[in-house]
Amino acid sequence: MIFRSTYSKPILLVGNGARVSGAIDLIHEFSKKTNIPVLTTLIAVDSAQDENHIGFIGIHGNRIANLILNECDLIISVGARLSLRQVGRYTKNFAPKAHLIRAEIDQAEISRNIKEDEEKYQMDAKDFMKMLLTEDVPDYSEWKEKCFMAKAVLENYDKTEGNLVIEKIASLLPSDPVVAVDVGQNQCWTAQSLVLKGHNGRILIGGGYGTMGCGLPYAIGASIANKNGIAYCIAGDGGFQMNIQELETVKREKLPIKIFILNNKVLGKISETQHGNHNDRFAQTTAASGYTVPDFQRISEAYGIKAATIDSYNELDKYIDWFTDDEPCLINIMMSTESFLIPKIKWETSMIEPKLSEDLICKVENILNN
Repeated sequence: MIFRSTYSKPILLVGNGARVSGAIDLIHEFSKKTNIPVLTTLIAVDSAQDENHIGFIGIHGNRIANLILNECDLIISVGARLSLRQVGRYTKNFAPKAHLIRAEIDQAEISRNIKEDEEKYQMDAKDFMKMLLTEDVPDYSEWKEKCFMAKAVLENYDKTEGNLVIEKIASLLPSDPVVAVDVGQNQCWTAQSLVLKGHNGRILIGGGYGTMGCGLPYAIGASIANKNGIAYCIAGDGGFQMNIQELETVKREKLPIKIFILNNKVLGKISETQHGNHNDRFAQTTAASGYTVPDFQRISEAYGIKAATIDSYNELDKYIDWFTDDEPCLINIMMSTESFLIPKIKWETSMIEPKLSEDLICKVENILNN
């Protein structure tokens, strides 16, 4: 028996292994049957969509997801390797009140102990979920409702310009889109704030590979795999320049790929590290230190792809027809050069920065615990 009814605040933590094994439909079935809240890892963020979306855990994860992790009493981890960026430097701080059950097929990953008393199942995620679905699991609607109440309290916090851009894009996307994401700040903003309408959309994220430039090739592959269907690409100005020549492929193959460049004219993730850890000693990450960007609109038009440059994400409404027509396009969204990525779990303390007021944290914890 996997599940014991002594738990009052369980969560299901879904990793990309669940997607690879074909277990996503079973996870949806289990979630609907039990109303156990679903959290995800970064690259599995599309496993809980629409009204089921709470967020993903880890160093740049949604604050509410990490707070729920701190208060839950059971984690059922399915197909998640629980890497350093998910559990932190000090694993004793990971979900301190929770018992951990892990289903992971990779021997190398499951051999690592996250908690001393964890239960391990080295098996395919799909087979694990089939087993779990046969068990008599209570209904946790009340606990799930508390999680979403706590999420609502924090709805207007941790929103930078990057999050607002992604929220705007999400509001204009059709149901069940396929969205390919590049590496950088745009990746984390997308994972935090791109909540898809429907339950069958995909967010294709490079994750731990760190492959700047992957967004456009991902979108090309997704479009071709979908019989030259529409695919969306979200990229930063740095990553997009890595494979910018693939615009020729998009044009030649007549692929209706819709490209959104979040253009803050800096190599954001690296410059943030240089700002926060190296006293603003920037090197090849800002205009003053040797990094610049071209005119993406003119380059796109040179390839024969329609394009626009907008000064604010609020102007995206003007191009709503571009989102669903049968032509490729590029929208260059200008942003502030000081577009920071928050929240962040500090390695040294396991604390979430920036800190919220004690009153607000107490309010969230009271909702989750009462």
